[in-house]
Amino acid sequence: MFKYLWMVTQDLFLAVTLTTLIHILLSRLFGHRGRIIHGISLGVGVLASVALAIVKYNTNLIISSHWNHYIYAVLLALTLLILLLTILFGRKENRKTTAGGTLLSLAGALYSATLIFYSLPGVLLYPFSFNTMGQGYLSSYYLVRMAGWLGALILLLIYSRLLSRCALYIKPYGLLPVLLNTGLVTFAVYCFGRFFVPWVNRAKWLKWPVKYTNAAYGWIGDWMMFTANFSMLFIWVMAGIAVLLAVLLFRQGTIIKEPYDNPAQHRKLKARNRHWRRVAAGVLVCAALCTVIMTVVKTNDTKQVELSAPESYTVDQEAGVILVPIENVSDGHLHRFEYKTEKNINVRWIVVKKPGSASFGVGLDACEVCGNAGYFERSGQIICKRCDVVMNINTIGFKGGCNPIPMPYEVKDGNLVFKLSDIIAGEKEFR
Repeated sequence: MFKYLWMVTQDLFLAVTLTTLIHILLSRLFGHRGRIIHGISLGVGVLASVALAIVKYNTNLIISSHWNHYIYAVLLALTLLILLLTILFGRKENRKTTAGGTLLSLAGALYSATLIFYSLPGVLLYPFSFNTMGQGYLSSYYLVRMAGWLGALILLLIYSRLLSRCALYIKPYGLLPVLLNTGLVTFAVYCFGRFFVPWVNRAKWLKWPVKYTNAAYGWIGDWMMFTANFSMLFIWVMAGIAVLLAVLLFRQGTIIKEPYDNPAQHRKLKARNRHWRRVAAGVLVCAALCTVIMTVVKTNDTKQVELSAPESYTVDQEAGVILVPIENVSDGHLHRFEYKTEKNINVRWIVVKKPGSASFGVGLDACEVCGNAGYFERSGQIICKRCDVVMNINTIGFKGGCNPIPMPYEVKDGNLVFKLSDIIAGEKEFR
């Protein structure tokens, strides 16, 4: 659940912020016509994203790095055009639409459609990568992940709605184009760095005479590495723009500058300001939630889980067996054991007592699906470290799915007895 919550938020936050600001700018400048043109472009972008997602899912025709190369080129060209046109035609609200104004509307609409086309296809494909453990799309494994995916989309939808209100109410009129252009330039820096990824081996003619840290590709390589290593920086700049807009609106909502003739008009102005402050507060709350998701939630979800230390046991070399006292593994928790073979390979296996039963779930600390990543215990549940799937403890010891690879054992004289030959046979899973 948390994996797709932060992934969707991170993938779409920048695109949602920019397209929302573009929509309101065109609405403020050109009224209903600007809204219609931009709304159509968003629909086209979504439909094109669905088509691309279908092609990517069913074929191998799309190589993302090569495909994105052309998208970056389009976004860079449109950024320059929008910057120029907003300087010329973006200073006044509700101006009569001119040829330049129409061109600005079309450029903004095309930019938003392209940005959606760039950001959305991968997000649309996430539900098809959810692990269902063979139990279908109504299984808990699938629905929990779908909840995270949908939760992020709903949060971003609410954020976009509140941000659009915030951008619509903000004054002075020239502030919105300035903030939007700041966001466009910020993302253009990222696009320029990623533009050369497919061509880096063929871009030696672009080297700067003075080479920096990435000497192999000159300044182009440095720019590429910067945008790759600090990709989140561009998202934080976009979040900062949204927060600044909200703070300015909140401050705007604390002062009544308009004259009023009677108490009724005064109350109306106070109600308007109160509405502005609520909208601004909503943007701040949504931005804070997105920030927490992309930092705290992401960090906790992606942190490396340390497997518990192997426990002790007794080796009977003459009988060729390993003995584990039953009393040591009867508490219902996961117990891990490890044996180093003559080939210097550490073979791990786990033991957990099944609830309401005298039997044990025993298997190698590896599975046929996720390899030897291992299993860990969290809140009384046994979790696969690699795919984060919760194991049904009652099925541990049975073959199939993400279950631990079964390993035979016997119960004798108060011990679980494991044959060394069975353990050594598991070497291939830990090489």
